[in-house]
Amino acid sequence: MTQRIEFKSKSGQAEHGELAEPSGTDKAPALIVIQEWWGVNDHVRSLVDRFAKDGFLAFAPDLYHGKTTKDGGEAAKLLHALDWGHAIEDVAGAVSFLSAHPRCNGKVGITGFCMGGAVALAAAAKVPGLSAAVPFYGIPDPSTDYAQVTAAIQGHYAKKDEYIKPENALGLKAKLEKAGKKIELHFYDTDHAFVNDTRPEVYDPACAKLAWERAVTFLKANLAA
Repeated sequence: MTQRIEFKSKSGQAEHGELAEPSGTDKAPALIVIQEWWGVNDHVRSLVDRFAKDGFLAFAPDLYHGKTTKDGGEAAKLLHALDWGHAIEDVAGAVSFLSAHPRCNGKVGITGFCMGGAVALAAAAKVPGLSAAVPFYGIPDPSTDYAQVTAAIQGHYAKKDEYIKPENALGLKAKLEKAGKKIELHFYDTDHAFVNDTRPEVYDPACAKLAWERAVTFLKANLAA
């Protein structure tokens, strides 16, 4: 079960997030988990718990500062109102918080879903200290400069996605390669948000299982001490 804790954003402002520790007392790789546009809800907390069970010190910073919704229109408003600069500062604060945590092995990665995938990639381009980034069906602003990326990147995208289409992901790959970076891309014959098991209209158990296994393997390989 996750625990709501306070941490400091890079700006020095007090923020909150959901933390789950892996079993045992050994050092573990740390992982920042970025929410979908619905906010840090029960689904996000379940993802944090799952990553902890898979051996990560997992933490979801609350980029909406306590706000959540189940309404698509309201979610769109929350997304459009998001201060991306502040969100990146929150991620930077989360990196510092996790790096200093007594359970952290010294390596921090980031993953995110939908909006969170976009934030994860933007953070990889702007926040030092990230060793791996795994976006799920999300791409940041086209103006994002990937020149400073040092994280290993693995992306998961859906072939039937009407929001982030396969060609968008391939365009991301081209931009990264132009900047001298690499991305391991995986495409799935399914829809946007296929990992979200609280949304039966899009959830794809087989694709979600495969993507999760690939992500966990990739993260463990790149976040080993």
